[in-house]
Amino acid sequence: MIKINSELIEAKEIKLMDYLLENNYKLGRIAVECNEEIVPKAQYENFVIHDGDSVEIVSFVGGG
Repeated sequence: MIKINSELIEAKEIKLMDYLLENNYKLGRIAVECNEEIVPKAQYENFVIHDGDSVEIVSFVGGG
């Protein structure tokens, strides 16, 4: 199982980019952390999330 934003996903592994696109994340407005380490945007395409990983996806919101 993979933990993404406190939600358990039943998967052994999943490509980060696939997950982000399937869940309609706006790539220019997010930051991703896997196991407490920031994942650089340049690595999203090839980064694989594995069983047991904990991922946090933070969306940036503008305001004033």
